[in-house]
Amino acid sequence: DALFFWDQDRRQGLAHHVDGLARVTFQQSLGSLADKSARIAKAGERLVAPTGASAPAVARAAELAKADLLTEMVGEFPDLQGLMGFYYAEADGEPTEVARAIAEQYAPARAGADIAATPAGRALALADRLDTLSGIFAIGRRPSGDKDPFGLRRAALGVLRTLIEAELPIDLASAIDTAVALQPVDGAEDTAAALWMFHMERLRGYYGDRGISGDRFDAVAALDLVDMTDFEARIRAVTAFAELPAAAVVCAAHKRIRNILRKNAVAADGTGFESARLTEPAERALAESMAARQNAIAEAVQTRRYEPALEQVAMLAEPLDAFFDQVMVMVDDAALRDNRLALLQALDGLCRQVVDVSRLALD
Repeated sequence: DALFFWDQDRRQGLAHHVDGLARVTFQQSLGSLADKSARIAKAGERLVAPTGASAPAVARAAELAKADLLTEMVGEFPDLQGLMGFYYAEADGEPTEVARAIAEQYAPARAGADIAATPAGRALALADRLDTLSGIFAIGRRPSGDKDPFGLRRAALGVLRTLIEAELPIDLASAIDTAVALQPVDGAEDTAAALWMFHMERLRGYYGDRGISGDRFDAVAALDLVDMTDFEARIRAVTAFAELPAAAVVCAAHKRIRNILRKNAVAADGTGFESARLTEPAERALAESMAARQNAIAEAVQTRRYEPALEQVAMLAEPLDAFFDQVMVMVDDAALRDNRLALLQALDGLCRQVVDVSRLALD
Protein backbone atom coordinates (compact mmCIF):
# COMPACT_ATOMS: atom_id res chain seq x y z
CA ASP A 1 0.00 0.00 0.00
CA ALA A 2 2.76 2.43 0.96
CA LEU A 3 4.53 1.87 -2.34
CA PHE A 4 1.26 2.49 -4.19
CA PHE A 5 0.73 5.77 -2.34
CA TRP A 6 4.32 6.78 -2.99
CA ASP A 7 3.94 6.17 -6.72
CA GLN A 8 0.63 8.03 -6.83
CA ASP A 9 2.03 11.05 -4.99
CA ARG A 10 5.22 11.16 -7.04
CA ARG A 11 3.28 11.49 -10.30
CA GLN A 12 2.45 15.11 -9.51
CA GLY A 13 5.10 16.22 -7.05
CA LEU A 14 4.78 18.01 -3.72
CA ALA A 15 4.33 21.53 -5.13
CA HIS A 16 1.22 20.37 -6.99
CA HIS A 17 -0.65 20.24 -3.69
CA VAL A 18 0.08 23.84 -2.67
CA ASP A 19 -2.95 25.24 -4.47
CA GLY A 20 -5.17 22.69 -2.76
CA LEU A 21 -4.27 24.09 0.66
CA ALA A 22 -6.65 26.99 0.02
CA ARG A 23 -9.54 24.52 0.11
CA VAL A 24 -8.61 23.01 3.48
CA THR A 25 -9.67 24.86 6.63
CA PHE A 26 -7.01 25.19 9.29
CA GLN A 27 -9.39 26.38 11.99
CA GLN A 28 -12.68 28.25 11.81
CA SER A 29 -12.03 32.02 11.81
CA LEU A 30 -8.32 31.49 11.09
CA GLY A 31 -8.60 30.65 7.42
CA SER A 32 -7.23 27.83 5.33
CA LEU A 33 -3.96 25.96 5.41
CA ALA A 34 -2.85 28.27 2.60
CA ASP A 35 -3.54 31.26 4.85
CA LYS A 36 -1.59 29.64 7.64
CA SER A 37 1.32 28.93 5.31
CA ALA A 38 1.35 32.57 4.23
CA ARG A 39 1.46 33.72 7.87
CA ILE A 40 4.27 31.28 8.62
CA ALA A 41 6.23 32.68 5.67
CA LYS A 42 5.83 36.26 6.92
CA ALA A 43 6.79 35.36 10.48
CA GLY A 44 9.66 33.27 9.15
CA GLU A 45 11.12 36.32 7.39
CA ARG A 46 11.75 37.92 10.77
CA LEU A 47 13.42 34.79 12.08
CA VAL A 48 15.93 34.45 9.25
CA ALA A 49 18.61 36.67 10.77
CA PRO A 50 18.53 35.41 14.38
CA THR A 51 18.43 31.75 13.32
CA GLY A 52 21.08 32.21 10.62
CA ALA A 53 18.79 30.64 8.03
CA SER A 54 18.65 31.34 4.30
CA ALA A 55 15.72 33.62 3.46
CA PRO A 56 14.88 31.80 0.19
CA ALA A 57 15.00 28.44 1.98
CA VAL A 58 12.63 29.59 4.72
CA ALA A 59 10.23 31.11 2.21
CA ARG A 60 10.17 27.97 0.05
CA ALA A 61 9.89 25.65 3.04
CA ALA A 62 6.95 27.68 4.38
CA GLU A 63 5.25 27.44 0.99
CA LEU A 64 5.62 23.64 0.86
CA ALA A 65 5.40 22.86 4.58
CA LYS A 66 1.76 21.76 4.68
CA ALA A 67 1.53 20.36 1.14
CA ASP A 68 2.15 16.77 2.19
CA LEU A 69 -1.08 16.87 4.23
CA LEU A 70 -2.89 16.49 0.88
CA THR A 71 -0.85 13.52 -0.31
CA GLU A 72 -2.21 9.99 -0.46
CA MET A 73 0.54 8.76 1.88
CA VAL A 74 -0.14 11.20 4.71
CA GLY A 75 -3.87 10.80 4.19
CA GLU A 76 -3.46 7.12 4.99
CA PHE A 77 -0.64 7.52 7.56
CA PRO A 78 -1.08 10.91 9.31
CA ASP A 79 1.91 10.37 11.59
CA LEU A 80 4.15 10.71 8.53
CA GLN A 81 3.33 14.40 8.03
CA GLY A 82 6.50 16.41 7.65
CA LEU A 83 8.57 13.29 7.08
CA MET A 84 6.86 12.56 3.76
CA GLY A 85 7.14 16.22 2.89
CA PHE A 86 10.90 15.81 3.30
CA TYR A 87 11.08 12.74 1.06
CA TYR A 88 8.83 14.21 -1.62
CA ALA A 89 10.69 17.53 -1.61
CA GLU A 90 14.01 15.74 -1.86
CA ALA A 91 12.73 13.54 -4.71
CA ASP A 92 11.45 16.67 -6.49
CA GLY A 93 14.93 18.19 -6.42
CA GLU A 94 14.24 20.84 -3.78
CA PRO A 95 17.34 22.13 -1.96
CA THR A 96 18.37 19.98 0.99
CA GLU A 97 17.88 22.92 3.36
CA VAL A 98 14.26 23.24 2.22
CA ALA A 99 13.55 19.52 2.48
CA ARG A 100 15.06 19.25 5.97
CA ALA A 101 13.13 22.30 7.17
CA ILE A 102 9.89 20.65 6.08
CA ALA A 103 10.81 17.55 8.10
CA GLU A 104 11.78 19.62 11.13
CA GLN A 105 8.76 21.92 11.26
CA TYR A 106 7.13 19.71 13.92
CA ALA A 107 10.28 19.29 16.04
CA PRO A 108 10.31 18.63 18.90
CA ALA A 109 7.46 16.27 18.09
CA ARG A 110 7.06 15.02 21.66
CA ALA A 111 8.43 15.51 25.16
CA GLY A 112 12.15 14.88 25.23
CA ALA A 113 12.49 14.72 21.43
CA ASP A 114 15.20 16.71 19.68
CA ILE A 115 14.57 20.25 18.52
CA ALA A 116 15.02 21.19 14.85
CA ALA A 117 18.67 20.82 13.88
CA THR A 118 18.94 23.23 10.94
CA PRO A 119 18.58 27.03 10.88
CA ALA A 120 15.70 26.95 8.39
CA GLY A 121 14.02 24.15 10.33
CA ARG A 122 14.22 26.18 13.52
CA ALA A 123 12.78 29.26 11.84
CA LEU A 124 9.92 27.22 10.37
CA ALA A 125 9.21 25.37 13.62
CA LEU A 126 9.10 28.60 15.62
CA ALA A 127 6.93 30.42 13.07
CA ASP A 128 4.49 27.51 12.84
CA ARG A 129 4.07 27.10 16.58
CA LEU A 130 3.74 30.81 17.28
CA ASP A 131 1.12 31.08 14.55
CA THR A 132 -0.93 28.26 16.03
CA LEU A 133 -0.59 29.61 19.56
CA SER A 134 -1.48 33.17 18.54
CA GLY A 135 -4.43 32.11 16.42
CA ILE A 136 -6.02 29.84 19.01
CA PHE A 137 -5.49 32.42 21.76
CA ALA A 138 -6.98 35.12 19.52
CA ILE A 139 -10.22 33.19 19.01
CA GLY A 140 -10.56 32.58 22.74
CA ARG A 141 -9.81 28.86 22.78
CA ARG A 142 -7.10 29.05 25.41
CA PRO A 143 -6.31 25.90 27.43
CA SER A 144 -8.13 25.58 30.73
CA GLY A 145 -7.55 23.00 33.41
CA ASP A 146 -6.52 19.71 31.86
CA LYS A 147 -8.14 20.56 28.54
CA ASP A 148 -5.72 21.38 25.75
CA PRO A 149 -7.20 20.00 22.52
CA PHE A 150 -4.79 21.93 20.29
CA GLY A 151 -1.66 20.88 22.18
CA LEU A 152 -0.76 24.47 22.97
CA ARG A 153 1.22 23.64 26.10
CA ARG A 154 3.42 21.32 24.06
CA ALA A 155 3.72 23.96 21.33
CA ALA A 156 4.82 26.67 23.77
CA LEU A 157 7.35 24.35 25.36
CA GLY A 158 8.65 23.58 21.87
CA VAL A 159 9.16 27.30 21.24
CA LEU A 160 11.03 27.74 24.52
CA ARG A 161 13.19 24.65 24.08
CA THR A 162 14.15 25.71 20.56
CA LEU A 163 15.15 29.19 21.70
CA ILE A 164 17.13 27.95 24.71
CA GLU A 165 18.72 24.78 23.37
CA ALA A 166 19.62 26.29 20.00
CA GLU A 167 20.86 29.46 21.78
CA LEU A 168 18.79 31.76 19.57
CA PRO A 169 18.90 35.41 20.77
CA ILE A 170 15.33 36.20 19.75
CA ASP A 171 12.98 38.67 21.43
CA LEU A 172 10.15 36.30 22.26
CA ALA A 173 7.74 39.07 23.25
CA SER A 174 8.24 40.76 19.89
CA ALA A 175 7.84 37.44 18.04
CA ILE A 176 4.55 36.88 19.87
CA ASP A 177 3.37 40.39 18.99
CA THR A 178 4.20 39.75 15.33
CA ALA A 179 2.36 36.44 15.28
CA VAL A 180 -0.72 37.96 16.93
CA ALA A 181 -0.72 40.89 14.49
CA LEU A 182 -0.69 38.47 11.53
CA GLN A 183 -3.86 36.71 12.62
CA PRO A 184 -7.01 37.31 10.53
CA VAL A 185 -9.10 38.03 13.64
CA ASP A 186 -8.96 40.75 16.25
CA GLY A 187 -8.56 38.92 19.51
CA ALA A 188 -9.01 40.33 23.00
CA GLU A 189 -6.68 43.16 23.94
CA ASP A 190 -4.80 40.89 26.31
CA THR A 191 -4.06 38.21 23.70
CA ALA A 192 -0.33 38.90 23.40
CA ALA A 193 0.07 39.47 27.14
CA ALA A 194 -1.84 36.27 27.95
CA LEU A 195 0.26 34.31 25.47
CA TRP A 196 3.43 35.70 27.02
CA MET A 197 2.30 34.59 30.48
CA PHE A 198 1.39 31.21 29.02
CA HIS A 199 4.98 30.81 27.84
CA MET A 200 6.32 31.92 31.24
CA GLU A 201 4.21 29.25 32.94
CA ARG A 202 5.66 26.65 30.60
CA LEU A 203 9.14 28.05 31.22
CA ARG A 204 8.69 27.62 34.98
CA GLY A 205 7.75 23.98 34.36
CA TYR A 206 10.70 23.49 32.01
CA TYR A 207 13.16 24.65 34.67
CA GLY A 208 11.31 22.74 37.38
CA ASP A 209 11.85 19.56 35.38
CA ARG A 210 15.53 20.44 35.31
CA GLY A 211 15.63 20.72 39.11
CA ILE A 212 15.61 24.53 39.26
CA SER A 213 13.61 25.65 42.29
CA GLY A 214 10.80 28.18 42.02
CA ASP A 215 12.68 30.91 43.91
CA ARG A 216 15.59 30.72 41.45
CA PHE A 217 13.14 31.01 38.57
CA ASP A 218 11.33 33.94 40.20
CA ALA A 219 14.61 35.75 40.82
CA VAL A 220 15.29 35.78 37.08
CA ALA A 221 11.67 36.18 35.90
CA ALA A 222 11.39 39.37 37.98
CA LEU A 223 13.63 41.11 35.43
CA ASP A 224 11.06 40.65 32.61
CA LEU A 225 13.63 39.30 30.15
CA VAL A 226 12.46 38.66 26.58
CA ASP A 227 15.56 36.81 25.35
CA MET A 228 15.42 33.21 26.54
CA THR A 229 19.15 32.70 26.02
CA ASP A 230 19.72 35.54 28.47
CA PHE A 231 17.22 33.96 30.85
CA GLU A 232 19.10 30.67 30.63
CA ALA A 233 22.47 32.32 31.33
CA ARG A 234 21.10 34.03 34.43
CA ILE A 235 19.48 30.82 35.68
CA ARG A 236 22.86 29.12 35.50
CA ALA A 237 24.50 32.03 37.33
CA VAL A 238 21.94 32.24 40.14
CA THR A 239 22.22 28.49 40.68
CA ALA A 240 25.96 28.88 41.22
CA PHE A 241 25.47 32.01 43.35
CA ALA A 242 23.07 30.21 45.68
CA GLU A 243 25.86 27.81 46.63
CA LEU A 244 28.18 30.60 47.87
CA PRO A 245 28.40 30.93 51.68
CA ALA A 246 27.87 34.69 51.45
CA ALA A 247 24.75 34.40 49.29
CA ALA A 248 22.35 33.91 52.22
CA VAL A 249 23.65 37.06 53.92
CA VAL A 250 23.23 39.17 50.78
CA CYS A 251 19.82 37.66 50.13
CA ALA A 252 18.55 38.46 53.65
CA ALA A 253 19.95 41.98 53.43
CA HIS A 254 18.36 42.58 50.04
CA LYS A 255 14.97 41.43 51.32
CA ARG A 256 15.33 43.93 54.14
CA ILE A 257 16.37 46.66 51.72
CA ARG A 258 13.36 45.99 49.49
CA ASN A 259 11.00 46.14 52.45
CA ILE A 260 12.44 49.43 53.67
CA LEU A 261 12.24 50.98 50.20
CA ARG A 262 8.65 49.81 49.71
CA LYS A 263 7.61 51.44 52.96
CA ASN A 264 9.41 54.68 52.09
CA ALA A 265 8.75 55.04 48.38
CA VAL A 266 8.30 58.81 48.50
CA ALA A 267 11.51 59.48 50.38
CA ALA A 268 13.54 57.05 48.24
CA ASP A 269 13.24 59.02 45.03
CA GLY A 270 16.31 57.76 43.20
CA THR A 271 18.32 60.99 43.44
CA GLY A 272 21.45 59.16 44.58
CA PHE A 273 23.29 59.32 47.88
CA GLU A 274 26.01 61.78 48.85
CA SER A 275 29.18 60.21 50.21
CA ALA A 276 29.93 63.32 52.28
CA ARG A 277 26.74 62.77 54.27
CA LEU A 278 27.64 59.25 55.33
CA THR A 279 28.54 59.63 58.99
CA GLU A 280 28.90 56.10 60.38
CA PRO A 281 31.97 53.95 59.65
CA ALA A 282 29.76 51.00 58.63
CA GLU A 283 27.83 52.99 56.03
CA ARG A 284 31.03 54.50 54.65
CA ALA A 285 32.56 51.04 54.41
CA LEU A 286 29.48 49.77 52.59
CA ALA A 287 29.56 52.67 50.11
CA GLU A 288 33.27 52.05 49.47
CA SER A 289 32.66 48.35 48.89
CA MET A 290 29.89 49.18 46.44
CA ALA A 291 32.09 51.66 44.58
CA ALA A 292 34.90 49.11 44.36
CA ARG A 293 32.61 46.59 42.68
CA GLN A 294 30.18 48.66 40.68
CA ASN A 295 32.22 48.86 37.47
CA ALA A 296 33.21 45.20 37.60
CA ILE A 297 29.57 44.18 37.98
CA ALA A 298 28.44 46.46 35.15
CA GLU A 299 31.18 45.22 32.80
CA ALA A 300 30.43 41.57 33.59
CA VAL A 301 26.71 42.08 33.00
CA GLN A 302 27.40 43.89 29.73
CA THR A 303 29.23 40.82 28.44
CA ARG A 304 26.77 38.35 30.01
CA ARG A 305 29.36 36.99 32.43
CA TYR A 306 26.76 36.67 35.14
CA GLU A 307 28.55 34.32 37.52
CA PRO A 308 31.49 36.71 38.06
CA ALA A 309 28.98 39.55 38.45
CA LEU A 310 27.15 37.71 41.22
CA GLU A 311 30.46 36.79 42.85
CA GLN A 312 31.10 40.52 43.13
CA VAL A 313 27.66 40.98 44.68
CA ALA A 314 28.46 38.23 47.19
CA MET A 315 31.46 40.26 48.35
CA LEU A 316 29.04 42.84 49.73
CA ALA A 317 27.93 40.38 52.43
CA GLU A 318 30.29 41.51 55.19
CA PRO A 319 29.76 45.29 54.82
CA LEU A 320 26.00 44.73 54.44
CA ASP A 321 25.90 42.70 57.64
CA ALA A 322 27.85 45.37 59.49
CA PHE A 323 25.63 48.12 58.10
CA PHE A 324 22.39 46.63 59.38
CA ASP A 325 24.04 45.75 62.68
CA GLN A 326 25.45 49.22 63.34
CA VAL A 327 23.40 51.76 61.35
CA MET A 328 19.83 52.94 61.90
CA VAL A 329 18.28 53.93 58.58
CA MET A 330 15.03 55.53 59.75
CA VAL A 331 16.50 58.24 61.99
CA ASP A 332 14.69 61.47 62.86
CA ASP A 333 17.11 63.62 60.87
CA ALA A 334 15.37 63.83 57.48
CA ALA A 335 18.50 64.63 55.47
CA LEU A 336 20.46 61.77 57.04
CA ARG A 337 17.52 59.38 56.63
CA ASP A 338 16.98 60.26 52.98
CA ASN A 339 20.67 59.85 52.22
CA ARG A 340 20.67 56.39 53.77
CA LEU A 341 17.55 55.48 51.80
CA ALA A 342 19.34 56.65 48.67
CA LEU A 343 22.28 54.40 49.58
CA LEU A 344 19.88 51.47 49.89
CA GLN A 345 18.40 52.33 46.51
CA ALA A 346 21.84 52.10 44.96
CA LEU A 347 22.36 48.77 46.69
CA ASP A 348 19.01 47.54 45.42
CA GLY A 349 20.10 48.35 41.89
CA LEU A 350 23.33 46.38 42.31
CA CYS A 351 21.47 43.40 43.76
CA ARG A 352 19.16 43.30 40.75
CA GLN A 353 21.75 43.68 37.99
CA VAL A 354 21.72 39.96 37.24
CA VAL A 355 18.74 38.63 39.19
CA ASP A 356 16.44 39.89 41.92
CA VAL A 357 18.44 38.51 44.84
CA SER A 358 15.63 39.32 47.30
CA ARG A 359 13.47 36.61 45.72
CA LEU A 360 15.85 33.82 46.65
CA ALA A 361 14.98 31.53 49.55
CA LEU A 362 18.40 30.99 51.13
CA ASP A 363 17.63 31.47 54.80
